[in-house]
Amino acid sequence: MGSFKLYHKHGGASFSCLAMMMMLWWVAPLSSAAGLSPYFYDASCPEALSVIRTAISRERRMGASLLRLHFHDCFVNGCDASVLLDDTSSMEGEKGAVQNEGSLRGFEVIDSIKSLVESRCPGVVSCADVLAIAALDSSEAMGGPKWEVKLGRRDSPTASKSDAENNLPPSSPQRFRNSLLSSQTKDSVKETLIFAGARTIGQAQCATFKDRIYNGSNIDAGFARMRRGHCPEEDGDGDSNLAPLDLVTPTSFDKNYFKNLIRKGLLDSDQVPFGGGSTDPLVVAYSKNRALFYADFAAAMVRMGDISPLTGSVGQVREVCRAAN
Repeated sequence: MGSFKLYHKHGGASFSCLAMMMMLWWVAPLSSAAGLSPYFYDASCPEALSVIRTAISRERRMGASLLRLHFHDCFVNGCDASVLLDDTSSMEGEKGAVQNEGSLRGFEVIDSIKSLVESRCPGVVSCADVLAIAALDSSEAMGGPKWEVKLGRRDSPTASKSDAENNLPPSSPQRFRNSLLSSQTKDSVKETLIFAGARTIGQAQCATFKDRIYNGSNIDAGFARMRRGHCPEEDGDGDSNLAPLDLVTPTSFDKNYFKNLIRKGLLDSDQVPFGGGSTDPLVVAYSKNRALFYADFAAAMVRMGDISPLTGSVGQVREVCRAAN
């Protein structure tokens, strides 16, 4: 236990920050994903997918972190590996954004995988595609859904701290609630909930759920008492204690997040989708039908991967994921 550390530091729930972005998918068309194909590297680097899959199988503990990296990459100007870039003297990158600093992990894993791929096929496979494939393989390694990853993305030579802070707003239960209420279509609400289901893996820091387990009203009393054992009420060193978001199967990707919404969600924002509102029937459906959740999650991941890709001669294929060529 304790190996998946999907930290939640700013307002409680990292995945609810995706909620506001979901609306944009359905009120404006995505940039064309033309040029992407699952078979993009079949001729130029046929070993790429197997190399990445083997590496991920040895890093199962990092699955939640790698999925989160992919999310945070795609929702800032598309899936272009900009989240992986270190700051330079002339650029403040996304790693220093308030939503990312100190909470994103897995950079070293991506560095190692990229190095392995480069040793087989120098200058061919982009960091953006390495991250996209790593997210898929991480989901599968944790027993989660599978989807077809389109490939052929190129890497951005730049990153922007301000873009990350503008596109990944700090999370809060109220923000999640507002985004659900203001979503303009049923599809955008559904996709918000689908991505929230990724909380089935990972952990949260005590400081982000302390108030809920000691003062919350919409929480199962026995569940709250059990959670208090590793999260003292007094402010102090215990604030950084980690607790699994899913107490029953904390290292498996499954449908338990939705089962836990029945007054057993760890974070305040977990109760937003289930409490007498329009999303209650979908929560119940996912809690009872893993195949339905997996199918919808997979479709949403494909759609996310199509957000504003750099293709053709736009962008570059970085040699090292932390730095532009």
